[in-house]
Amino acid sequence: MATLVLFLSLSIFLFNGPIAEAWRPWPSTALNTTGISGLSPAELGASKKFEGSSEFVKLLYHMGPVLTSNITVHPIWYGQWPPEQKRILRTFLRSISDSSVRPPSVASWWKTVRLYTDQTGSNISANVILGEEKNDRGFSHGTSLTRLSIQSVIKDAITASTKPLPINTRGGLYLVLTSPEVAVENFCGQVCGFHYFTYPSIVGYTLPYAWVGNSHGRCPEVCAYPFAVPSYIPSAKAEMPPNGDIGVDGMVSVVAHELAEMASNPLVNAWYAGGDPSFPTEIADLCEGIYGTGGGGAYTGQLLVDGQSGAAYNLNGVGGRKFLVQWIWNPYLNYCSGPNALDR
Repeated sequence: MATLVLFLSLSIFLFNGPIAEAWRPWPSTALNTTGISGLSPAELGASKKFEGSSEFVKLLYHMGPVLTSNITVHPIWYGQWPPEQKRILRTFLRSISDSSVRPPSVASWWKTVRLYTDQTGSNISANVILGEEKNDRGFSHGTSLTRLSIQSVIKDAITASTKPLPINTRGGLYLVLTSPEVAVENFCGQVCGFHYFTYPSIVGYTLPYAWVGNSHGRCPEVCAYPFAVPSYIPSAKAEMPPNGDIGVDGMVSVVAHELAEMASNPLVNAWYAGGDPSFPTEIADLCEGIYGTGGGGAYTGQLLVDGQSGAAYNLNGVGGRKFLVQWIWNPYLNYCSGPNALDR
């Protein structure tokens, strides 16, 4: 477990190993006013705010697989999910591969993720498909989940007697989305989302998966920043969410963060910075809280504003939807990059 100075991010351990990189996209009370020159690998893994100091970021490939085949995302809706909230998240997922949307688009954001390759030189797939879905409206594992019980939720989804999710060990990503009623271990206090892979002893297969929670009514100032802001930043003004839902609009960026890292580091042995694999700093961790040019600290960077609603966004999606999604570390430019950058 590592606590950083500017942003907090944890490596959680189960069975003496890291479960995932988990994060929350808001600045802590203590702003980092020092440089990072001379950081040890452990310190690099603990601190994840290096977008302005590219010469010190040693993002390395550790020879593990990345997702070069067609990627299929299988949402598991745990809890009570109104149809409109599902539509927002589904539309974001469908937008990842739709190159017909005018820029800056979700698809052009994914192009940065696609720059990462495996040891054969094959790039991460451009094809991200919304796959079959599963609903768990009855809270089959209760309204308080541990990290291991989330794996049990996935097991139930792929072994259900009716309409089980397909088992895809090559390009399948399993996305557990919990409604606001559901408490998850360390949710809000330490994490907003995480990714890892399932244990065969629990699920029967090794499958990359992620969990993201809806923080509405629970901790939007933690996990839906900048649509809600912490009280200790008195000068900060909350941005209007582009789809009118603070909790779900906040989830979109966390989902994007986790998908980018699952694609580039599905088994936690591919792309990350830091010398200790127990504390991997991944391609989205390096850009936490940065959504536009000039972003860093408590500043999101330059955002776009919808002329009708006044909502903040940086990406266009299918069907006229708009989203605010954090940037990704560009391995060729050696800094955080996004399609809404002013210096492109």
